[in-house]
Amino acid sequence: MDNAIRNREDIWAEGEYDYPAAYGFVPNIRSYIHPDKEKRDCMLLIPGGGYCMVVPHEGELPAEDFYDRGMNVFVLSYTTDITMSVPLKDQPLRDISRAVRYIRKNAAGYNIDGKRLIACGFSAGGHVCGSLAVHYGDVKDDNPLYSDVSNRPDGVILSYPVITSGEFAHRDSFIALLGRDATEEELEYHSLEKQVSPDTPPCFLWQTEEDGLVPVENSYLFAEALRRNKVPFAHYVFPAGFHGLSTASDTYFSDWSGGDYTMEQCMKAVHAVKDGKGVNVSDKRRDELIEQFFGGKEWPKNEWDLSLKKDVGLWPDLAMAWIGRLTPLSSEK
Repeated sequence: MDNAIRNREDIWAEGEYDYPAAYGFVPNIRSYIHPDKEKRDCMLLIPGGGYCMVVPHEGELPAEDFYDRGMNVFVLSYTTDITMSVPLKDQPLRDISRAVRYIRKNAAGYNIDGKRLIACGFSAGGHVCGSLAVHYGDVKDDNPLYSDVSNRPDGVILSYPVITSGEFAHRDSFIALLGRDATEEELEYHSLEKQVSPDTPPCFLWQTEEDGLVPVENSYLFAEALRRNKVPFAHYVFPAGFHGLSTASDTYFSDWSGGDYTMEQCMKAVHAVKDGKGVNVSDKRRDELIEQFFGGKEWPKNEWDLSLKKDVGLWPDLAMAWIGRLTPLSSEK
């Protein structure tokens, strides 16, 4: 990926974005574009992080993988809240909707016009991605540059996704998204297995049965809803592996580090909190964040089960085969 054309582009113009706990951050995409004029399929990656941060290893690692497979790739840094003090509500959904429209609007310059646009989300990023899949029709764009551009992906990949607000919910993700006093209506709307319709775009899901953070039932619930609504899908559940495996590749298991640009808002927030400038941040949460980010804790060295490369590590191959079955520009049907 050394030759890739890399750019950072804000997806909201001045005056369009007003999330109160942004701390100067503006949602953006990072592009990885092949330095030629060949028309290529597009991958938009949405990392996870519990709606508290946008983690690097679910951005740049799959970006490198799908770039090397011939796609032009983008990583979305969307709105999160590490302080868990200002509910995000629909802002992450609006961010991914604008990102899809922004990329499509500029498709000729990115050499992706007429090709497939796939959105791929991980964990809470899977919830962002899945929310667009089921609610794309609800998200209007007031900017005339984008209002007539489709925000419906040609397909979505949901990697160990947060899906349900019910029994098997990842509670902290929903607290960050909706707050501690979310209404039943909000929880229902954001419980994605309840929102699938026949117009939901084709989906590829994968997770491990052993996932100890987001219960594997999340994937099963969504897959069953897709089946009931006759939405084309693929669903893979691997027998072993922990949450957050990203590409489960040689690079991942080499204790890779990089792609820290996705942490921009998170780090702006924790520095503001440390300086006493947090928005609605309790003293308890301030102390927790100072300890987490400035406490000098050394994390233990990982001891990897490298056998995971042999099955979980195959998911990008399976996803590429699935992408090959999709019809480009199905979003315009």
